[in-house]
Amino acid sequence: MQIFQYILLAFLVICAVAVSFSRRLLNSILIFMSYSLIMSIIWILLESPDLAITEAAVGAGVTSVLFFATLKKIHAMREEDEESDEQTDSRE
Repeated sequence: MQIFQYILLAFLVICAVAVSFSRRLLNSILIFMSYSLIMSIIWILLESPDLAITEAAVGAGVTSVLFFATLKKIHAMREEDEESDEQTDSRE
């Protein structure tokens, strides 16, 4: 069980570093969601189910939905998709 906790902690650090180096906002939100889910698993292993449920609901659920709505509102998701399409077209 100790090895599993170390693996989760390593994934937690990887997610934290990956969010800071990610260039696309959508990828950053997805990495943040995985960070919250890993953190909720860690809370379960620490025998704190109330914090685990809160982390999963607020961290991975509500906050991510708000981030997605914000990206949609500022049209950032469409711009990123268009940029990736342009890069794909230029490679071909």
